[in-house]
Amino acid sequence: MLNLSVLLEDSARTHPDRAALVLGPLRLTYGEVDAAANQVANLLVRRGIRPGDKVALSCPNLPRFPIVYYGALKAGAVVVPLNILLKSREVAYHLRDSGAKAYFCFQDTPELAIGEVGWKAFGEVETCENFFLITADPSASSPIEGAQTLDAELTGMSPVFDSVATEATDTAVILYTSGTTGQPKGAELSHANTMMNVVACNRMFESVPAADSHLLCLPLFHTFGATVQMHAGFSMAATLHLVPRFDAKQVVQLMNTEEITFFAGVPTMWWGLLGALGGDVDVERIARNLRIGVSGGAALPVEILGQVKEKLGIQVLEGYGLSETSPVVTFSDRSREPRPGSIGVPIWGVEVKLIGPDWSEVTETGEIGELAVKGHNVMKGYYHRPEATAAAIKDGWFRTGDLARRDEEGFYYIVDRSKDMIIRGGFNVYPREIEEVLLTHPEISLAAVVGVPHESHGEEVKAFVIPKPGAEVSSEALIAWGKQRMAAYKYPRIVEIVDALPMTATGKILKRELA
Repeated sequence: MLNLSVLLEDSARTHPDRAALVLGPLRLTYGEVDAAANQVANLLVRRGIRPGDKVALSCPNLPRFPIVYYGALKAGAVVVPLNILLKSREVAYHLRDSGAKAYFCFQDTPELAIGEVGWKAFGEVETCENFFLITADPSASSPIEGAQTLDAELTGMSPVFDSVATEATDTAVILYTSGTTGQPKGAELSHANTMMNVVACNRMFESVPAADSHLLCLPLFHTFGATVQMHAGFSMAATLHLVPRFDAKQVVQLMNTEEITFFAGVPTMWWGLLGALGGDVDVERIARNLRIGVSGGAALPVEILGQVKEKLGIQVLEGYGLSETSPVVTFSDRSREPRPGSIGVPIWGVEVKLIGPDWSEVTETGEIGELAVKGHNVMKGYYHRPEATAAAIKDGWFRTGDLARRDEEGFYYIVDRSKDMIIRGGFNVYPREIEEVLLTHPEISLAAVVGVPHESHGEEVKAFVIPKPGAEVSSEALIAWGKQRMAAYKYPRIVEIVDALPMTATGKILKRELA
């Protein structure tokens, strides 16, 4: 028997008075967070949620995110975290595809329009029976007619709950990841998948119970932030300082006033952090407190690695992972000299090899092959997609779609992506999905989407568009149109109107020529 909720429960039992979540003046102890999660579990059971049912969650880095997440786990449900930037069409797809029975959605902020988007999507999915509106102000009434606030629903709920005894192989979370075949697919991760990745993380970071304070800028709906910081942090009774929206100056000020020991981010966050280390910032104090720095999502430029070492005195640890691998696959070896540009070596309990298109192993040092992974971190499969699962997993090995090489000392380096994935600011963007949306425009005949270099985001999304004969459409109009229909990290910021696209003799678009 194994339920991920034990990560919270054990820390609440051993360190009930230690701060678990901090957001501005709000500080919640482990005892308080566990009690609140128990209330959520009781609410779900009262609403008819049974073990194995899916519970979707759209929420920024606020205390209610881990509280709802662990509350759903306690009830034996499967958590389906959703990107808060999704539009209603996209949210409805995820609710429908996952078969979610309940949906927790945060109310709008000036920067985000989640509540209205979520309520609209919920109304389009008949199979989703429960909607709970998360508000920043617990005493606030619901601004959406027909929707009840979570705080109102939790009134009178018992803070005591006996967590459901799930099996280690039961699904704990479904993480949606896009693909070159179009619509996003749900990667099913078991309780054991995530638990073992947490154990591996704590071994790598040499974590000590009740010692670390994490600065949590990575979105918790993403596997990087969820596993490496939320789950791993809770398992060690760490204090999590929540950052709902990354702002480099505000983050540095927080590091200047709090004793932050652990910072993880994508390269653009590290880039922003360095740029904000000026003025009245006590850099020496920040450096003195900071114990671990982690980067992922894309390769960290060598120049930034050097600047962090110089200014903050730490070697940023880099790794590689995917939603399908819980996520961590490889990581920097702290006992060995750093290899700039490398994704490191396989983590504890995980095997990695390079393969060809026919699954045959590539063994020569320096030779390029597709990265394949085997171990406790590999997902159960894609939810309700046996064919896609069979194509991705063979004899326990998961093929990542990323091309890599290995040096003579066993360090791996990503050299290309066999899937046409774009990494924009740490978020994965898949051209096929964007192209399919663009092709719904009444004046577009053909579209091709590629990633182009960008100074701060790493890559930017660019679309090449062929209009229909006689159509008159501008780049600016298409950008605005896409912004209304796709998440903020997805829609093309650059659109080029063209008469033709470079193609092979068989009609395949030569995207490398476009890029």
